[in-house]
Amino acid sequence: MATINRYGEGDVVMSTDKVVTSTWSNNTNNLTTFYTSAIQADQTDANSQGNFFINLYNDPTSSVSASVQLSIGYGHREGKGSKDFTNDTGSFGFSATKVIYNQYRQLVYGDESQNFTFSTHTPDDIYVLNVNRARYRHNLKPGSLNLKLVSASITLNLTDDSVTSTGSATTTNIGRQYNLVSGSDGVMEGSSIAQIGTTSSYGFVYPDAGLIVINPDALGLKMNSTLPNRDANTNTSSSLLLLNVMEAGNQFIVDSEERITSQYYFTRVKNFEFNYSSNPSFIDDQGSLNFTSMIDMPKVYISTVGLYNDDGDLLAVAKISQPIAKDFTKEALIRVKLDY
Repeated sequence: MATINRYGEGDVVMSTDKVVTSTWSNNTNNLTTFYTSAIQADQTDANSQGNFFINLYNDPTSSVSASVQLSIGYGHREGKGSKDFTNDTGSFGFSATKVIYNQYRQLVYGDESQNFTFSTHTPDDIYVLNVNRARYRHNLKPGSLNLKLVSASITLNLTDDSVTSTGSATTTNIGRQYNLVSGSDGVMEGSSIAQIGTTSSYGFVYPDAGLIVINPDALGLKMNSTLPNRDANTNTSSSLLLLNVMEAGNQFIVDSEERITSQYYFTRVKNFEFNYSSNPSFIDDQGSLNFTSMIDMPKVYISTVGLYNDDGDLLAVAKISQPIAKDFTKEALIRVKLDY
């Protein structure tokens, strides 16, 4: 008949494994080509979506396989580089670029008055690469970032410094923060974060939020073509400057990482247990056996294991791939795996 047994000590074991996959659609390892939507990237008006961010697709937007991989944006703490929302007195500088800068410093620092500072240098603006949330699992895998930028004869390979720093990271409101540096596979070239000029690193990497914040001053010293136009009340399309060198580089590699926790329930079936069934073909309405030959030597088949809480509520059901024959002469050990 239906019986509920409590798992004993050692019957329940927990395990956590890391699963790494490519971030981009169709398990593509390297995103080499970027496509935009003319409608989404439009910057005609001050409120046009393209002034805030531009979505980058894996295929032309006319294709059914096109999906957003990441977005690119530009932020300025004084609102330069885009049109003001209005031209009224007191509203100058309130623009899309100021919204973007305030949004990301609020996310990272939880404070709209704290600026992005790279070591000792505080630029007025930032570039932002935001990986679409649907593209990665728990987080981007530290040490897997390889972003190649090319401008004329100049090539720059960017990665995080997670390997060089042996995993040590600054903790922020959106998780771990690593430096964005020249190098590959999490290993920084040279020994100093201030790799060019006095502007420190090229930016920050936030793997838990799928976010890369780039220091335009450092990048501009290396590649003059990426220096933003910081005119006030003017749409300068600065984010396209970064996109241009990304397209020329033809390489954006970053992996997705997921932690899967598995709980194993070792279900032990003793010889004297679970030898009868409540199946309607086994018993009648009064609970008597339909076949008297089953009284002394019953034979049933175990096909399902149910997991219950202390109140007797069924929480999960495990289906066995092949029914297990059970009688008084047989015992069984069934391992139930619960992933979450």
